Amino acid sequence: MPEQPMELDQEMKAVLDAVCQQQGLETREQAAEWLLRRRIRRGAQGLTGRGRALYEVKRGNQ
Repeated sequence: MPEQPMELDQEMKAVLDAVCQQQGLETREQAAEWLLRRRIRRGAQGLTGRGRALYEVKRGNQ
C-alpha cells in the first residue's frame, strides 16, 4: 500500500502517543493504523447491524 505522509499538530501527536501507550504499539504510524482499522470495523458493524436481534417476518395469506 502506498504511504501517504501527514502533517500532525501537537494535539494529534498527543492522541497518537496515548493510543501507543494504551495499545502497546511502538510507533505513531501503528497507532494511526489501529485507529483507522477500529473505525472501519465499527462502520461495518453499523452497516451490517451486527449485535441486533433478527426476527422472522410473518406474512399473512395473500
